[in-house]
Amino acid sequence: MFASGALAAPAESADAVAPTAPIGHAAPVLSVGALAAPVAQANAPTLAPSSGLLAPVAQIAQAVPVDELVRSALVALAAAVPPLDLLAPAAVAPAAPVTPTASVDLGSGTGQASWPNLLFVVPPKSLLLPTGPIPREFMPPPVKTSGEVAVEAARGKLGSDYNMGSTGPDVFDCSGLVQWSYDQAGVELPRTSYDQLTAGVPVSRDDLRPGDLVSFYGGGHSALYAGDGKVIHASTYGVGVTESDLDSMPFSGARRF
Repeated sequence: MFASGALAAPAESADAVAPTAPIGHAAPVLSVGALAAPVAQANAPTLAPSSGLLAPVAQIAQAVPVDELVRSALVALAAAVPPLDLLAPAAVAPAAPVTPTASVDLGSGTGQASWPNLLFVVPPKSLLLPTGPIPREFMPPPVKTSGEVAVEAARGKLGSDYNMGSTGPDVFDCSGLVQWSYDQAGVELPRTSYDQLTAGVPVSRDDLRPGDLVSFYGGGHSALYAGDGKVIHASTYGVGVTESDLDSMPFSGARRF
């Protein structure tokens, strides 16, 4: 417990307080004077009443028995801490407006923004962006061309019957399958195989893409290129809609819609 009047005693009269020790304890007691005197000699400005730094430490030390080592440590600590005058409300000046500056190196992905006495560093790109392939679930769905949509529609009809003049949706002739497949992609094509060969944009054999119209037998037979050297076409009676090698029939031309 604190001695009566200990908290109220001013620093300059603190030496008059007689040291006491708890019953049964032989350790010396650190008095206000023992703590304040060395610090006052070393750093007089910090002992000013406005700082309020030593008073609490000294008052507590009055009633706490300490040995010489602890006393020395307390004195050194009190002397090392700067005055608290700087923290007093009256001494705090209004903060002046500061304009931050920033710079970023887009090539290296680094940069910095600074205020007076402050520095913020932008981490490298490798820390901001994921590396490697983008997971499939985060990728937008691919945009299919009308040709890709058409060839997928034709693939869904593999095994359907052939019949001259039929245009689907369950029975086809060669040009009818091509016309129906592109209709599923929203593209209108001519009805006959000869007219189909004159529509669209000419494509070379080496530049074929899935969905391109491939014409055989001088324009008398139409098919859709399926990729990997294959075509899907309504072949003939008894065979129906099937997939065949591109080289299995005489090539006459190709068109892209």
